[in-house]
Amino acid sequence: MDSRLTAEQDEIRRTLRELLHKRCGPEELRTALDSPEGHDPVLWTALADQLGLPGLALPEAYGGVGCSVTELALACEETGRALAPSRLLATCVLAAPLVLALGTDAQRSRLLPRLAAGALTATLAVPGTALAAVLALTGGNGGDWAGGGRAGGVQARQTGRGWRLYGEVAQVLDGHSAGLLVVAAHVGGFARSGTLLFLVAGDAAGVVRTRQTALDATRPQGRIQLRDVEAELLGADDRDILPTLSALGDTVATVLAAEAVGAAGRALERTVEYVVQREQFGRAIGSFQAVKHRLADVYVQVQAARSAAYYAAWATVHGERVGPLALAQALEALRTAAGEGIQLHGGIGFTWEHEAHLYFKRAAGDELLFGPVHRLRARAADAARLFEAGEVAV
Repeated sequence: MDSRLTAEQDEIRRTLRELLHKRCGPEELRTALDSPEGHDPVLWTALADQLGLPGLALPEAYGGVGCSVTELALACEETGRALAPSRLLATCVLAAPLVLALGTDAQRSRLLPRLAAGALTATLAVPGTALAAVLALTGGNGGDWAGGGRAGGVQARQTGRGWRLYGEVAQVLDGHSAGLLVVAAHVGGFARSGTLLFLVAGDAAGVVRTRQTALDATRPQGRIQLRDVEAELLGADDRDILPTLSALGDTVATVLAAEAVGAAGRALERTVEYVVQREQFGRAIGSFQAVKHRLADVYVQVQAARSAAYYAAWATVHGERVGPLALAQALEALRTAAGEGIQLHGGIGFTWEHEAHLYFKRAAGDELLFGPVHRLRARAADAARLFEAGEVAV
């Protein structure tokens, strides 16, 4: 593995950081979070038109840039630094790869160019709080959510008019605003049910969407009700979608790890900036040895998490699955950096007006959606067969 970034990768990071510095400051972030959608449409347009970010990891044949997961992860590290309120994760990391992997030629030709241009946004809607399980981040993804006689979630039935969906999905990232919904729904009746993915227009008749209050306001979520809604099967047949979702999970974990590292690094930078300015007993609090030790520990943890995230990005391209383990380390680093930041900012760090709590909520929110950390690590240990008989060093 060559850890050096190419000139193109450096340019992606530099250009994106400059854009976010201009368009995603504290005031712009607060304004976006308080809007009905929870996003900044001007920022999304800039990311699409100036940088082509929505199509960064999509093939050139469909209007994308043709880069790999590595470039997408580096870009998300920068959006994580700014906690940018954009549709990038739901559209480009969750939904678009599924259309690319499972869609028919007609579906790809119809949807991917619009997704790459940023003209169409999308998201993945799965039952309840099962996103981590669906993506095989915390265990196998063949559990109850995928069928096996379990009711609930969304039901699909085929009629003379095509597929119809009925049910409800909560906690869908950007579910209240995405233009395209990739919905996981049960088919085949109660005894022999399975799960397939369907395409539903966000404004289709029978779709009722409501924005929910989320712990992490920088990742807005919505509740989706489907009342006999017309849907289109993703793909041409009822193929097994579980391997595709499992492979997607590694990519998602890798990108999220890079994003968390970006947020952790920025939280640490903000804390260092504060402690060298804040004075107590006639000297900057950053000059006290106890404060130095705490920040040094955070720095080491953030750098280790960054190394793990970069390796995961490289490994994903080369067919090695280490994303969930890198995500566990990155989320832990972000939680530590944000927590220490709140503590060392003193009284102001606990206020709603300060941005410190947003970084802590990003760590906690991501762990609820894609973790928790100990399960991510347990999954990695099981995959590596660390605790099987005869393989534990004594």
